[in-house]
Amino acid sequence: MSRIRLVAPILVLASVVSPARAQYGATPDTEPSPAGEVPGLARIGVDEHLGAQLPLDLSFRDEQGQTVHLRDFFDGRHPVLFNFAYFSCPTLCSFVLDGMVNSAKDVDWTAGDQYQIVTISIDPRDTPERALAKRQEMLAKYGRPAAAHGWHFLTGTESEIDRATRAAGFRYFYNQANQQYAHPAIVMAMTPDGKFARYLYGLEYPPNDVRLSLLEASRGHTLSTTDRIVLFCYHYDPGTHEYSLVAVNVMKLGGVLTMLAFALFFAVLFWRMRKRRRLARVGEHHVPVGH
Repeated sequence: MSRIRLVAPILVLASVVSPARAQYGATPDTEPSPAGEVPGLARIGVDEHLGAQLPLDLSFRDEQGQTVHLRDFFDGRHPVLFNFAYFSCPTLCSFVLDGMVNSAKDVDWTAGDQYQIVTISIDPRDTPERALAKRQEMLAKYGRPAAAHGWHFLTGTESEIDRATRAAGFRYFYNQANQQYAHPAIVMAMTPDGKFARYLYGLEYPPNDVRLSLLEASRGHTLSTTDRIVLFCYHYDPGTHEYSLVAVNVMKLGGVLTMLAFALFFAVLFWRMRKRRRLARVGEHHVPVGH
């Protein structure tokens, strides 16, 4: 609870959306603010672009300094967890990345096997060296070897970053006063072909919500029967930004399972009765006759 109280003011700042005054990108905050309003507050927020396509032709540099394109991380089969940060961020970004790691550790799917994670820096001054250091820190916390091929930290030019953030509806700005970026705390689940499927807000992401968002983003790819049943029973509530059980669907599923159970019971009962009759007839034909 103490941690929640500590970061609550940051969350309030990061979650405000005011489209009327919204500006994208990291333009310095030079606009006058109405009396009593925190400077730049209305410029931070998220405009959800569900179903929109992320420009997969955008090029960035990975942790090794190699040029990559976003399409390299979307293989058409596996979903992607996607977020923005910057690697010298002293507060909010670290909380977001730690929240992602803590959730990922409690999800049975593994980054690098069933899904990918892509983190893009919003600071064009960030370098591959910074990206590599942050990547190593996060992989050490995650502790799953497969993630070495499953979590990517990218840096890029201002124009490429701007196109990516605009596509996501991610609004932020650079605060000259403290030389830091003001931005929302959010993680996005992406479909295997690069469309925005779900937005998860805050600094802590319930593992169940992360798993369900990945299942939802999978769009039927590589899902087991159990996964499909789980996804059928849960629904994302835009009001609470959480997944919750859908009572009607649970009742429907319960009814189907009950009918299947009865059908199986009677099938087994019928099979046993036929088996007993068959054994009884065989016994009648082999009754010993006395002399």
